[in-house]
Amino acid sequence: MLFPRGWPDITGFEHHSGKMILIEVKNERGKLRDDQKRFANFIKQYPVLYGVCRSVDDALKIIGGK
Repeated sequence: MLFPRGWPDITGFEHHSGKMILIEVKNERGKLRDDQKRFANFIKQYPVLYGVCRSVDDALKIIGGK
């Protein structure tokens, strides 16, 4: 399956809420490309758990963990 340009690195599904989980992974200096910025702006209109993480703690915050 091919995803559109800018699709996040991690895709998942939160069973209890029915929400998709989309996480873009960057290192401490990494920046979003233009296509990733467009995707981030686009996905905000949907009930999706989306964010950019630079650590496990960041990812847990995106999905509502500690």
